[in-house]
Amino acid sequence: MNTELYIVIFAGLISVISVMLTVYDKVASMAKRWRIPEKMLMLFGLFGGATAMYVTMQLIRHKTKHKKFMIGLPCFIIIHIALIIVMYFVL
Repeated sequence: MNTELYIVIFAGLISVISVMLTVYDKVASMAKRWRIPEKMLMLFGLFGGATAMYVTMQLIRHKTKHKKFMIGLPCFIIIHIALIIVMYFVL
């Protein structure tokens, strides 16, 4: 398989996992159960799930008042876009 396919598969998987973690955390917060640590959510955003996580948070209204997420995730998205552009022109 070529490198681009691996990147697409990784991005898809990390996005799906990020959405699942975000939704679980929302449900757990309402049920007063164990929550996903914010550091873990941010790490999944950093590693490629920021766009999916940000959209999910907006749709389910979860952590939308936390500046860490509402500023941090868009910053990650910008970094991801920049990396994609660099990889496209360099590789």
